[in-house]
Amino acid sequence: MPPVRLPNFVGGTWRRPQAEAWLPVFNPATAEVLAEVPLSAAAELDEAVASATAAQAAWRDVPVAERVGYLFRYFRLLEEHYEELARTITRECGKTLAEAQSELRRGLESVQAACALPLLLQGYSNEQLAYDLDEHLFRQPLGVAAAVTPFNFPAMIPLWFLPYAVGCGNALLLKPSERVPHTAVRLVELLAETGLPRALVQLLHGGQELVHAMCDHPGIHGISLVGSTQAARAVYQRAAAAGKRVQCQGGARNALVVMPDADLDGAVQAAADGAFGCAGQRCLATSLAIAVDQARHRFIPAIQAVAASRRVGNGLDPQVEMGPLITQESQARVVRFVAEAENAGAKPLLDGRGRRVPGHEQGFFVFPTVLAATAEAALAHAEVFGPVLSLLEARNLDEALSLINSGRYGNMACLFTRDGAAARRFRYEAQVGNVGINVGVAAPMAWYPFSGWKESFFGDLHAQGRHAVEFYTQTKVVMERWPRGRGGSVS
Repeated sequence: MPPVRLPNFVGGTWRRPQAEAWLPVFNPATAEVLAEVPLSAAAELDEAVASATAAQAAWRDVPVAERVGYLFRYFRLLEEHYEELARTITRECGKTLAEAQSELRRGLESVQAACALPLLLQGYSNEQLAYDLDEHLFRQPLGVAAAVTPFNFPAMIPLWFLPYAVGCGNALLLKPSERVPHTAVRLVELLAETGLPRALVQLLHGGQELVHAMCDHPGIHGISLVGSTQAARAVYQRAAAAGKRVQCQGGARNALVVMPDADLDGAVQAAADGAFGCAGQRCLATSLAIAVDQARHRFIPAIQAVAASRRVGNGLDPQVEMGPLITQESQARVVRFVAEAENAGAKPLLDGRGRRVPGHEQGFFVFPTVLAATAEAALAHAEVFGPVLSLLEARNLDEALSLINSGRYGNMACLFTRDGAAARRFRYEAQVGNVGINVGVAAPMAWYPFSGWKESFFGDLHAQGRHAVEFYTQTKVVMERWPRGRGGSVS
């Protein structure tokens, strides 16, 4: 029986795409083909934008409290289908079921946060700024927005954007990763059950051609993307040149610093979870662990032991702690990265290449890998996006901060210490957008923006929280003068 071919959701209906090419969607733990996803033609975008524009024109008139009512209903539906969605994430993304559940919980928190939009959308006013002159600031919808989302968080990242876009009075076109389309399809199906106007959120499957068309289309007013730095930069440049508002989250090489006074057990567990959680396929993965001074004597052998004990396999197995990489190409790329690091002088302390999971020999696995690396090689390389932890040594906090700040990425850095002065200095001087103090993965909660600096982010306003409200709205400033004693006439 041939694989199921997934539809697009355009104009409020599920329909077969106008696509000449289709791609297989794999279960990365087994290499089983789950479905086929279309590379939709750019021409399909015109119809989607036209229907989204018409739906948004009416939607912007709906009071914000009523708009948020749909988000409350959506939250309840996501809770009711929580386990089903988590298993869908694991089947097509490969992460463990616990990781899928955690991801989905973060997505639900984003929906919860957007339910506060009646407060978050409030403007401000001053009366009598001059004689008989009042001034007000209002927030109005941006219009039609697009979101291009990655494979590694197939539920959470669409839910960074969808609730805020809709709650602020916009329409949204969602283009999920062609590697994990089932989760996005299910998110849109559940959204339709809320009674939301059906053309307000649309889903189009596709690849680079469709993304380029979104960047160029005059009917789309804002684009959000999470992906590699290469993709983020390209979309930012193209969409900004077309006059759009853009937020593009890119790649990272995140560091975790262990001071001599740190709680060793906590630091080791955090480093292992940060490096090998989600098989290292996240923009907040710990790629570098920097042991300061005497910390190296205890930390390095401890992290090797914890990494070696990590159970690898099918994420649906509750005993498994790390799943596969997303594709065979990703598996080959990570293996190639380790070989290149070796050639540059790194020494594998734990080598996860070439190992197989019994019963899942065709799966796209690389086991946890730990490298004793040189600073030059560790910092020069692009994002790994795999379960590889490079170990560096520093003589003091000055040197550790210099290593972090000399890199081209600026997503996250973490410090483990008992010294408050060291922690405050690290927080102040680390040139990154997200900082963890005795926290291994400093993923901002839904009420705060997911920050990022340098080549980890292109744009001005980040996803989540107040930044999301600002991104999806335009400010309108109104000045009013009603002179006294003239019967209300304007002079």
